[in-house]
Amino acid sequence: MFELKGRAALVTGGNGGIGLGMAQGLAAAGATLAIAGRDEKKNAAAAKELGGRAISIKVDLRDENACRAAVDQAAQKLGRLDILVNNAGTNIRKAPQDYTLEEWRLVLDTNLTSAFIASQAAYPHMKRAGGGKIINIGSMMSIFGVSFSPAYGPSKGGLVQLTKSLATAWAKDNIQVNAVLPGWIDTELTRGARRQVPELHDNVLRRTPAGRWGTMEDMAGIAVFLASAASNFVTGTAIPVDGGYSVLG
Repeated sequence: MFELKGRAALVTGGNGGIGLGMAQGLAAAGATLAIAGRDEKKNAAAAKELGGRAISIKVDLRDENACRAAVDQAAQKLGRLDILVNNAGTNIRKAPQDYTLEEWRLVLDTNLTSAFIASQAAYPHMKRAGGGKIINIGSMMSIFGVSFSPAYGPSKGGLVQLTKSLATAWAKDNIQVNAVLPGWIDTELTRGARRQVPELHDNVLRRTPAGRWGTMEDMAGIAVFLASAASNFVTGTAIPVDGGYSVLG
């Protein structure tokens, strides 16, 4: 049920952190991959790390035409497209009153709008193949609010609602759409948060029943489950992968 041999996946923002952890899981299960992101060198390094099972695509996903072209390019080069992981994301940590509209749009366009466009572009490829899997990477911030992420939280909350809309619209086409809500995972993005918010590290450890930060490797299993036949009757969900962080009220 967890075999992905013969399946092709596109992972946006897959050159590091959560995206790379998921890509590693998909590759280990037999999938071929396209890694898409703005940093050409990081893309190539990630593809190489995946043991020849991946290609890299340089793209700014905020550009609608470039985003659509990247999806089509992935499908063309891999021969098909069965799995889309919408992982590309960014954050600007500032108080709400200090945010500019340009900063707001940057976060929303990267985290939410690009996922919508990529999903739209992937739809005809998946429909043609008889089905597919879309995995949207949300966040604990779609459940909880923090004072220093006034755009990130709404972008991830919107991504969960987009997941539900796509799941209901495309179920008839055998396309399952689900969201993953990572907890506090040790990535480049969250290391930046720890530098900006000194008390964050201790607060996370205190609240997380598992007693640790998550790792890239912790994201591999959920990716394989949601990309494989094991989840064929699972759609429209938002699954926390957080060491129990969201269990505590």
